[in-house]
Amino acid sequence: MKLHAQFLQLHSHTADDKNENHTVEITLDELAAIFDCTHRNALMIVQKMEQHDWIQWTPRRGRGRRSSLRFLIQPEDIAVQSMMQAIDRHDIKRALDEIRAHSRSSTMQEHLQGWLLNYFGHHAEVRSDQQQIDTLRLPIRQQLYTLDPLYLNWLAESFVSSHVFDGLARRANESGEILPGLAHAWEVDATRTQWTFFLRKEVLFHNGKILTADDVVYTFERLRRAPGRRLYHFIVRQIQHVQALSPTMVRFELKEPNELFLSFLCTSRAAIVPRELNQAGEAAFGIRPVGTGAFKVTEMNESLCTLEAFAPYFQGRAHLDRVEIVQLPWAAKMESSDMEDIASSFHIIHNPVSAGGTDAAWSQIHSAASVRKFITCNTHKDGPLRNPDVRARIVACLEQRSLSSQEVGASDDAYESLAALQIATIPEYRADADRVATRLEAWGYTCNIVAASMNEFKSSSIRMESDLIIFSLFRDRDEQLRLFDLYLNVSGHVEPHSRVDIERLLREIAREADHTIRARQFEHIETRLIQEHQLHILYEKPVQTAYLPSVRGVSFNSQGWVDLRHVWFPPALPPSANP
Repeated sequence: MKLHAQFLQLHSHTADDKNENHTVEITLDELAAIFDCTHRNALMIVQKMEQHDWIQWTPRRGRGRRSSLRFLIQPEDIAVQSMMQAIDRHDIKRALDEIRAHSRSSTMQEHLQGWLLNYFGHHAEVRSDQQQIDTLRLPIRQQLYTLDPLYLNWLAESFVSSHVFDGLARRANESGEILPGLAHAWEVDATRTQWTFFLRKEVLFHNGKILTADDVVYTFERLRRAPGRRLYHFIVRQIQHVQALSPTMVRFELKEPNELFLSFLCTSRAAIVPRELNQAGEAAFGIRPVGTGAFKVTEMNESLCTLEAFAPYFQGRAHLDRVEIVQLPWAAKMESSDMEDIASSFHIIHNPVSAGGTDAAWSQIHSAASVRKFITCNTHKDGPLRNPDVRARIVACLEQRSLSSQEVGASDDAYESLAALQIATIPEYRADADRVATRLEAWGYTCNIVAASMNEFKSSSIRMESDLIIFSLFRDRDEQLRLFDLYLNVSGHVEPHSRVDIERLLREIAREADHTIRARQFEHIETRLIQEHQLHILYEKPVQTAYLPSVRGVSFNSQGWVDLRHVWFPPALPPSANP
């Protein structure tokens, strides 16, 4: 692979844009400078390339005499060879970095991306016993750091983890109805604080051990002990006690009723892990997880995650035999503001050749999920943003409009005295923060952007020291859980009177059994925050899936992701069977 990078390096330094296969005159000194090595090593590199028929090398002896070098192969072909080797070695990131570093134009990357489209998608291998092995290769833009349900931070991690682990309950793909999962039934007492779950018998973990109530107890005790504020922490802290009543019966006791508890049990965060987890260590478990899901992880590194179907899966074996999830770093634009781009990168199921051997048109599906980006004002911080007229001016700037006469209430001095605004976000939303800053600066404001890591951003100190905070909301069938978590966070940096009202409404929501009434209460919180100019929605975009008609069984799970459990492809017919 190093020789491929050296060829690309040589080509980028010497080839002519108009005629990439022309002959160049070059000295050994110049070659050594290009490769940053000795004359001897430079000559060895050139000779190796000649042996591979990549170049034609005609040396001319004598000091200062220029030798002749002619390129016999296109750099795009070398890039593809390098990628193929990188995939075999599971070192895609390095190969793409080298290709990008030595590419003088977008042509090479476009060629390579075209090749990758053929590499990804469905691939069938028919064995000697006529059994078809179906592999689906999917590209993702986010790196997978862990699949441990306790430490999930990114949508890509949750997507993969949802196929490796199961929860006590699950949501139906189409209706969103809560259905049995690892528990085949449950009961709740009259106080709505005592929930009893009855587990399926002989459900297997990927390591062959049988799931019991002790695993459930361990999972939730682990959640309760976890330090820091995590997603849906408001539900976890309501769990008073978890007890195994028998190997197949477990009881939860809540501190107070919470009608979102059952929804929480359907999420990836509440997936059940084995009680022997700590024998391997949490870090190792994150990349070699053991769950009860339809797929088990056989390999995971910074570039590749390989899933294989778990035949004894209690809800029926998946149709796919293998899923290879490949992280493409050049698509991972950290400055990208499009959250749906990050999400949809693992939605794409691409099969470039139809059954008839010709390209077929893509089909498009919108899932029920969307991504909303918004900005909030930290009115808990002492400063001008506590003035509603100042906040109204900020929102008007973001909307690129002038204030109406009804909105103008503060003197110009209030705006002139406004110090530099600090905008807090995470690196993945940097482009959104840049756009916000550009709009505000056009109206005379000075902005300072702080892009903190996810863990740093979760800590209250970063947010509480900032004036404006950029969030996102992934709107799926778990939206009410996400909204509760969101507004609980927002209440920490709004004015005291608003905080009291938001927390009161959240307590009412937690006790409300009717989903529709809860939705109206959430809308009331949003409306109030918008009217008080404490929240401003930047934009919202739907999550979309593209696929070819040859893909069967496309459906979405509760998060709006393609459910790999049901994807399948028609078997390849032998030539004699074709009409």
